Amino acid sequence: MNGQYYGNLLPQIRKAIVQKRIGELTRGVLLLQDNAPVHTTHVAREALKDSGFSEIDHPPYNLDLAPSNFFLISNLEKVLLGRIFADDNEMKAAVDRHLEEKDTENFLDGFKALYARCEKCISLEGDYIEK
Repeated sequence: MNGQYYGNLLPQIRKAIVQKRIGELTRGVLLLQDNAPVHTTHVAREALKDSGFSEIDHPPYNLDLAPSNFFLISNLEKVLLGRIFADDNEMKAAVDRHLEEKDTENFLDGFKALYARCEKCISLEGDYIEK
């Protein structure tokens, strides 16, 4: 993935959010992403601005504060562990099903956990939470 590809995905993401959350976007969309090079390219930054997303500041990369590491991916790994897929489309369909089965509370719990981890990271002055 590069900045151009990611930038092209943002309008599609916005469209999907608008379709799924009809009438609920009066306050806009906050996007939390890490500081990976693909997210910080000029092309990606412009696409982010053009898509109307607001970005939540993310500290320099810290494994403890990456939601994908402790929330999204760990749950997904448990579901997909040991499964063999015939092709990429079958795997993508399994991931989509898993994410669609999650209710709002599930994602809210993940963001609450992120908030708690941020507080703990601050209290540890940036030291890793899980050693």
